Amino acid sequence: MIGNKTVVYTSGTFDMLHINHLKMIEYARSLGDILIVGVNTDELVANYKSTPIIPFEERIGLMKAIKGPDIVIPQKSLDHTDKVKKLNFDIFVVGDDWVGKYDYLKEQGVDVVYFPYGDGISSSNLKKRIYNNYKKLQEKADNHLPANTRIKEDE
Repeated sequence: MIGNKTVVYTSGTFDMLHINHLKMIEYARSLGDILIVGVNTDELVANYKSTPIIPFEERIGLMKAIKGPDIVIPQKSLDHTDKVKKLNFDIFVVGDDWVGKYDYLKEQGVDVVYFPYGDGISSSNLKKRIYNNYKKLQEKADNHLPANTRIKEDE
């Protein structure tokens, strides 16, 4: 808490910004007076999953441009112990794919909320859909001629 204001912190990779990211940020915004959003650096993300499609500078720029966050900062670590002390946040919101991971923050007096993303959209699913669609287009392009077509070769 800063003054009489409740501070909420949420963070993520926010790769391929989609509706579930926006829903989580909107929910986090509704819980307090000040919303701080941490955007995982490319180096941090490389430690626990594949490299983001969208580079860090663009992802943090997108977070700064959307309605909701008051402050947007780089996030270089998944350990938030020091951030609680430095940013004085009261509530931490993260996707429910991290259930249990941040319970240690409760010992520091932080309310931890695991936001239910629901089924469907995630950056990982979007990447798979794009890849699968690309493969289908590639197969179609490779097989666009009828099977009995002969191609005259250069002499």
